[in-house]
Amino acid sequence: MPIYETVFITRQDLSAAQVEQITKDYSKIITDMGGKILKTEQWGLRTFAYRINKARKGHYTLLETDCPAPALHEVERLMRNSEDVVRYMSIKMEEPSKGPSAILNKHVEQTEEEAA
Repeated sequence: MPIYETVFITRQDLSAAQVEQITKDYSKIITDMGGKILKTEQWGLRTFAYRINKARKGHYTLLETDCPAPALHEVERLMRNSEDVVRYMSIKMEEPSKGPSAILNKHVEQTEEEAA
């Protein structure tokens, strides 16, 4: 099966628990349709480069999946219809990524520099 990386942004007024529940719901749809979740990362509340629907911030989440295309289409359809999801993007990857994403690596490097 192809490997996809999906990043979606949810509204800033949602709590972390609500964002995790939304992520679990999308993950369940993928697993129910024969796929598997390779990686899930919560990037936290981040500032946008420009305003989106009068909002300045949003909760970013990364899902790396190994799933059939219809499962991804269904998740994207639900994201498109959800009022909680501001933006989403899915890309097809050649192979699964190793280790944490660049966003989390940057955060780890910054905390190590502050500790030194």
